[in-house]
Amino acid sequence: MKSIPAGRDSRTVAGTNLEHARAHNRRAVIETIRLNGQLTRAEIARLTALTPQTVSNIAAELLDGGMLLAGEPMREGARGQPAIPLSINPDGAYSLGIQLDTQSLIAVAVDLAGQCRARVEAPVQRPDPQLALPLIEEVVGRLRADSGIDWGRVLGLGLVMPGPFGVEGMSSVGPTTLPGWEEVDAAAQLERRLDLPVLLEKDATAAAIGERLYGRAAALRNFVYLFIGAGLGAGLFLDGRLYAGVRHNAGEIGHMIVMPDGRPCDCGNHGCLERYVSLRALYETLGLADDAELAARSLARPTPEICYGMERWLATAAPPLRQAINILESLLDIEAVVIGGFLPPALLEQLEQRLHPLPGSIRQSFGPRVLLGSAGRDTVALGAAALPIFDEFNPQYEVLLKA
Repeated sequence: MKSIPAGRDSRTVAGTNLEHARAHNRRAVIETIRLNGQLTRAEIARLTALTPQTVSNIAAELLDGGMLLAGEPMREGARGQPAIPLSINPDGAYSLGIQLDTQSLIAVAVDLAGQCRARVEAPVQRPDPQLALPLIEEVVGRLRADSGIDWGRVLGLGLVMPGPFGVEGMSSVGPTTLPGWEEVDAAAQLERRLDLPVLLEKDATAAAIGERLYGRAAALRNFVYLFIGAGLGAGLFLDGRLYAGVRHNAGEIGHMIVMPDGRPCDCGNHGCLERYVSLRALYETLGLADDAELAARSLARPTPEICYGMERWLATAAPPLRQAINILESLLDIEAVVIGGFLPPALLEQLEQRLHPLPGSIRQSFGPRVLLGSAGRDTVALGAAALPIFDEFNPQYEVLLKA
């Protein structure tokens, strides 16, 4: 898969202009309403530090465009006009999400409130572009037929795949990645097929967005989401903003070396974290590495032998994961580490319990240091669908410095 361009020359610094400030303010108003559920114009002005006139102009624009709904007037005091509360209109816009991984394709259509309007799932086996692109086109057609949404209000499609992107010797190597995508511009090809904007992202980053919008991380501004799938990845939210890295490969924590001279990894190194903390590592411990479907069924209804294997895996997974959490806290000064992914919920809870007591770090003064994700099995697909919404509406402070 082609890597994502790094952008403008790093030696240039652009100034701001009115259009970028206006777009940022619009995003700030929408995100503030989303986080609070319902707000009056005065409350929005207070929370965003925008002038009442600016908020009034933006609110009028969003109401006219169908993005917001006006509630029943509320009288806030003995004098003055009643205040009108504003809320997000779920039917103001829609978005599509595609999660493509080694074993399945999950497609969802969501509204602006994050509610799933249609869902399609199809089994695949490490699909190459020749198989995947026509299949995506087909399932998007099924979403359009099943959802009943106004297609003219669809913002775009988010496509999520396993990373890393564009790294020689890593991007298509091993059982956690997809073959044949190195020189394929998947987003451009799908845009031509679907006549929709397409955004490409890693699965762990999309899962972090899904958890930020719909799960336990909604109130967090600084967190790392650890996504346990076939491998292990991380999504980073720093100061309320997604950090994806120069080529969208930030968070490849699975290839952090935690055991020098440890288990060999397909990336060429030894002792990588995902060789201990991942579904692949779990299946290997259970002796079912060659049959993922049987492994999944075995985890759903574990025998005493499988339970013993799970205990052995927990014993080998918790220590290196504890070390990784300590590194993340010390490096990033985050509020919490959120853990989710495709582990069975009961096993994920046991893993979280095995992490305690966590080693001392700079992060000790407030709230739980580790949280379990709550957005569910479709976290990645929902995060994929959130990409166009996030791109359209989330405040982007960096645009204030662009020409």
